[in-house]
Amino acid sequence: MQLTLDFPEGVPSFDLSEDEVETVIAVACQGAREARTHVTPGQLEVPITIIVRKAMRRVKKELGLTNLEIQGERELENMAANDSSLQGRIDIILKFRRQFGDEDDYVAMECKRVGAGGDYSQLNGRYVSEGVARFVSEQYAAGHVWGFMLGYILALPVEKVVKTIDTRVCKDYGEDAKLSPRACHKDALAIQVGHLVQKSGHTIRLCHLFVDMTPAA
Repeated sequence: MQLTLDFPEGVPSFDLSEDEVETVIAVACQGAREARTHVTPGQLEVPITIIVRKAMRRVKKELGLTNLEIQGERELENMAANDSSLQGRIDIILKFRRQFGDEDDYVAMECKRVGAGGDYSQLNGRYVSEGVARFVSEQYAAGHVWGFMLGYILALPVEKVVKTIDTRVCKDYGEDAKLSPRACHKDALAIQVGHLVQKSGHTIRLCHLFVDMTPAA
């Protein structure tokens, strides 16, 4: 895996090369593994994500990825000249060097807590209604080929979480949106990919990274 590729083959420009996709996965999963030791029981999404983001930056430096930037929560503005409202806020933004200079070209990562069992049904529902839905509506990643969700698993087994989310995604967006397993990273519990049609008719691949955020031993 070449983690330092600067000019991937990407058409359109908002696409990612396979090397870039693997880089995003590696940095996010390794960062989440490191962050887990600093996460406390009952912690909310925002503080968890801040800890994860800091860990991702440390991982990036350790890997020598000078062609990658990891940014904190970013506000997306509506582009109409007379519209002062915000389109949304993305939890983590990653940018490869060739994306610098174009504010619309970025890698979006939305972070949500999830878990197995009835106690987490509300969180699992929000994962879809407040996470996946924002990619479909083009609040995030309009016209992009790839988007990313980072699911913080608070209760195992991960298989039950994946099944619950897959069922909800298919219910909301049809069988074509069904999740399919992708080769897993050593620091992830599961990686799944689904194809979703954005409101413009463009198809985006949404990569779901499920990482262990149960209390560390």
